[in-house]
Order: sequence, then C-alpha cells, then structure tokens
Amino acid sequence: MPDTLFLIVALAASVAGMGWLALAMEVHWEQVRGTLPQTPQLVTRLRCLGAAGLFASLLLCLKVDHASMAALVWIMAVAFAAISTAFTLTWRPHWLRVLVFWV
Repeated sequence: MPDTLFLIVALAASVAGMGWLALAMEVHWEQVRGTLPQTPQLVTRLRCLGAAGLFASLLLCLKVDHASMAALVWIMAVAFAAISTAFTLTWRPHWLRVLVFWV
C-alpha cells in the first residue's frame, strides 16, 4: 500500500478520533443529536473510540516514516483534525452524525 494512502487513512482516523472525543462532551452531543439522551456507557464508548482513532493514526504515521518525522506528521494531523472538528461543530454539526450512526 503506498505511503500516501497510509497518510490519508491516518488523517481520517485523526478526524474521526477528534469527532468521537468531541461527541463525548454533553454540549457537542446536544448540537449533533439534539434531545437524544447520552448515557454514561455511551460517553465511555465514545472516549475509547476517540483514543483508538488517535492511536491508530499514530501507528499509521509510524508505518510511513521514522519516529521523529512520524511524530511531527501525527501532531500536524491531530491539529488539523481538532480544527476541522471545531469548524464542523460551529457551522454544520449534523455532519458528525455519521460518527454515531449506531445510536
């Protein structure tokens, strides 16, 4: 698999991870899902998914480059994911419903 594809998947995993971490917060959950109640089990699941997404992103970056370069690329991917999630929550929060389709 080409390195570019690994990096694209790493970026997607970062965005999904940040989205899940944002949805674990009650305020963002209400923005995205409205009055649907958020249970403590769901919060735990979203936090675990968020951490797993960010960890998968790190592993994919490490597969592509050596450790020092992979760390830099991963930090940039996480920063991009945080900003894009914040902008999505600001302008189009319903787009994040894709991340919690099972609820």
